[in-house]
Amino acid sequence: MQSLPVRKIGPFQVSAIGLGCMNLSHAYGHPPSEEDSIRLLNRALDLGVTFFDTAAIYGLGANERLIRKAIIHRRKEFTLASKCVLDSDGENRVLDARPDVIFKTLDAALQRLGTDHIDLYYMHRPDKNVPIEDSVGALAGAVQDGKIGAIGLSEMSASAIRRAHAVHPIAAAQYEYSPAVRNPEIAVLDTCRELGIGFVSFSPVARGLRPPTRERSARAACAQPSETSASNADTAPSSASRAAPHCFTRRCARPRLSSVRAWSNASPIRR
Repeated sequence: MQSLPVRKIGPFQVSAIGLGCMNLSHAYGHPPSEEDSIRLLNRALDLGVTFFDTAAIYGLGANERLIRKAIIHRRKEFTLASKCVLDSDGENRVLDARPDVIFKTLDAALQRLGTDHIDLYYMHRPDKNVPIEDSVGALAGAVQDGKIGAIGLSEMSASAIRRAHAVHPIAAAQYEYSPAVRNPEIAVLDTCRELGIGFVSFSPVARGLRPPTRERSARAACAQPSETSASNADTAPSSASRAAPHCFTRRCARPRLSSVRAWSNASPIRR
């Protein structure tokens, strides 16, 4: 097994480049075969990726079941992240952050993943109908029960982060952030730095929109990966993307990369 630079997210040390697994079940084009997906996930582990990100909504639960089948037997080798609030009622996508719904989604996720513990559990999106304090309070209870290790937020405002953090420490905040999408720079990055919250940028190479270079073309004569990565606070997203064009399988199933920006004592971790 190879190793990558690491970042600290809450109590976890994770690889500077993580793997978002959404595309293995839905979203960008036709998903790869199960055989190729299993090969990709294990290849990522072998290359030193130790941060894997899934969600209840990805493939309507199929993505979490894929993680179980592919790599849950290597559970001690990686940090597992999943998400609640965005889910499905069996037919339609549902946004619901009520505490009882969060508990239901979490229990179903644990069963699909074949584990009794998820390291990092995110609220996938804000629910304007439920005070965030109630939702985070429910997740804090799940931490006490040992079902999750830490709480994360995805695509939340800076004010929502502060309100959530006042209820229970937030370990990670996840946002789309790339040369093409800079919204977190408005207030979120400063808030994360101030509160010591790890910043996880998804799609750091802009969903494959970054134009190819000779070096990248020579390294990968196949589709460029989609994204999830972990870069330190003073590194531009483009530098994270330079490490991205690995072909984890021969057919290159466009895994999603994510980068993690982590602060220690309100200061960026530097290489």
